[in-house]
Amino acid sequence: MVLTPSEMLPLGTPLPAFALERAAGGSWSTASLEAQPVLVLFICAHCPYVIHIEPELGRLERDYGQQVQIVAISSNSTITHPQDGPEGLSAQAQRQGWGFPYLFDASQAVAKAFQAACTPDLFLFDSQHQLVYRGQLDASRPGNDQPLNGADLRAAIDALLNGQAISPEQTPSIGCNIKWHPQEP
Repeated sequence: MVLTPSEMLPLGTPLPAFALERAAGGSWSTASLEAQPVLVLFICAHCPYVIHIEPELGRLERDYGQQVQIVAISSNSTITHPQDGPEGLSAQAQRQGWGFPYLFDASQAVAKAFQAACTPDLFLFDSQHQLVYRGQLDASRPGNDQPLNGADLRAAIDALLNGQAISPEQTPSIGCNIKWHPQEP
């Protein structure tokens, strides 16, 4: 497992437009978004850092799902990590009781558009779909004694929903690197 920090896409970056297949079938597109905040989560089924935060992702959906559109994307190569394909993602979402769209980025083009580097990699956009937060969920990591409470992301969401400024001082997320498709020789 290689620990990889997020690339910290510049604040103010517009939400990249994309359309992807849902892990459970059907498709989803940014064209369907309303003028509300959007939280894009780059996650997967196998990463221990994602598995560690799964309960908090469910709590975030419960607490903010009516005010913030949450969308999860897995961009990992199924050549090297078949468990991160649609079947594994769908099973993960079902186990966790997640209702948000969970999408599969087979070409990895969406991850590249976001400059996503790790799982989890989190991106919060305002209602005009401009990036206002990218960084860690909280200070909790597998095996450390920090509480899993989503403190950093929750503070950003709360500030956004209350019309307050979000601090530009943001701590990068850290986790497993996105599993890019093997390069052909």
